[in-house]
Amino acid sequence: MNQPTAEAVVHVAAAVIVDDAGRVLLARRAPHRHQGGLWEFPGGKVESHETARVALARELYEEVGIIVESARPLIRLRHDYPGRTVLLDVWRVQAFNGEPHGREGQPVEWVAVEELTTREFPAANPSIVTAARLPPVYLITPEPSDSVEFWSRLEGALAAGVRLVQFRAKQLDTSTQRCLARRAIELCRAAGARLLLNAPPAWAEELGAAGVHLTSSRLRGLTERPLEREFWVAASCHTQAELRHAQAIGVDFAVVGPVLPTASHPTAPTLGWPGLRDLTEAAVMPVYALGGMSLDTAPTSFVYGAQGIAAISSLWQAAADPVTLAARLRQLASG
Repeated sequence: MNQPTAEAVVHVAAAVIVDDAGRVLLARRAPHRHQGGLWEFPGGKVESHETARVALARELYEEVGIIVESARPLIRLRHDYPGRTVLLDVWRVQAFNGEPHGREGQPVEWVAVEELTTREFPAANPSIVTAARLPPVYLITPEPSDSVEFWSRLEGALAAGVRLVQFRAKQLDTSTQRCLARRAIELCRAAGARLLLNAPPAWAEELGAAGVHLTSSRLRGLTERPLEREFWVAASCHTQAELRHAQAIGVDFAVVGPVLPTASHPTAPTLGWPGLRDLTEAAVMPVYALGGMSLDTAPTSFVYGAQGIAAISSLWQAAADPVTLAARLRQLASG
């Protein structure tokens, strides 16, 4: 198959603009344009003399009349349309001046983030919708136990604002795993958080979890998405081949690593930040960075193309002080 030439690639800067209520701004494409009539995230073409960030600021002022104050990279992906390839450079705009309105006559609307899946978007946009719905932090529990300390830490993380949790148990018998998982699911649901089980996919539906997290070995054994779209499906990936397979079966997001050395495996091979960039550039879905990650490394993970960080020990330790953790999460969300 012939690869598209550089001239055939249209570089577009687009924005997931979020207001104080957590809603996302959408605009409707004019009927005469390519993919006309569909909803889109505001933005436009990056000119040859511009960076994506500069083009984003210009386009958002021209299209919806706002001045960007704070923005960070969210996701970057390519999509092939007939006769053209689009490179979408998507940013999360967290602070702006002005009242958004359609300066070119296009309808604009604030939409609750969970309602994004009900709108019709251009074919390149589903992964952007997923990225908009996901938080920048993915907590992975350590080996669980039915102890005061374990439940206190989980409750602390949820009280602080952690909204995506992976429940992982490697050493417990099946009956105990399922029992503890049910309690963790109930706590997360009460806090408005999603819990994904690192377990057989069928458990998610049986126990009422938000979805499943596939190990790389479980991922390799699948030829199709294991759960319906109402559930979240995540996967651990270490190579571009695993990412391609995850994408082929319809995984929603991936976790890749280790990016940096960890306390438990200080001499293990790592991707490093450039290796993370290679994988995020190859992916067409959101990717979390794992391995040596903490809230301090989250801003760097954004720069290298990640949705954010996935972590066990650093977030679990931080959950011992929910007030401080909440302040750090708010700071991260505000840019």
